[in-house]
Amino acid sequence: MPRARSDTKAQIRAVALELFARKGFEKTSLREIAERLDITKAALYYHFPSKNDLLTSLVRPLGEDMEALFARYGGRGGADDPRALLGDYFDVCVRHSALLLAVLNDLGALADVGLVESVISWRRRLDALLVGPEGGVPARMGAVIALGGIQDLSVMFSPEEAADHRERAIDIAMAALESGMSDMD
Repeated sequence: MPRARSDTKAQIRAVALELFARKGFEKTSLREIAERLDITKAALYYHFPSKNDLLTSLVRPLGEDMEALFARYGGRGGADDPRALLGDYFDVCVRHSALLLAVLNDLGALADVGLVESVISWRRRLDALLVGPEGGVPARMGAVIALGGIQDLSVMFSPEEAADHRERAIDIAMAALESGMSDMD
C-alpha cells in the first residue's frame, strides 16, 4: 500500500532532522535520506525540491512557535512576567532540541537558507522583552546568559531530562537575568 503524501513528508523531515543533527547539513545528502526511507531521490524531490527547502521546512515550526511566543508577550517593551517568558522559551527550545542540535552541528546551514537573520532577530526580540527599553549592558548580559543557558540545556540533555529540571533551569536563568538587572534599580 503506498504511503500517504503527508506521511512521506513527515518521514522525510524526521530522517533529515536525525541525520542533520548527527552529521550536519552539509555532510548529509538527499540520496542518503532517500535510501534510509527506501524511496527514490525523485520521490524525495517531489516533496522537497532542494535540501535547502527541506531545511526550511524543518525550521518553519520553530519560527511559528517563536512568533506565537512573541504574540503572547506583546511585541515590544518588557515582559510583565519574565519567569513565564523564560519558561515558555524553555519549552520551545526543548520541543525543537533536535533542530537546535542540527543547527549547532552546521551553523553555515542557517546562512544557506537565509535564516541567520531570523535567529538573530528572535534573540534580540527576546532580549527586549526581558530587559525592556531601559536595559543597559549589564541587563542585556543577564538576558543573554539566561537565554543562552536555556537554549544550551535543550541540546545538552535529553528532552526528558530537561523537562525533569525545568523549574530549576528557570530559577537559574532568572538569577542570571536578575543579576544583570540589579544595577537598573
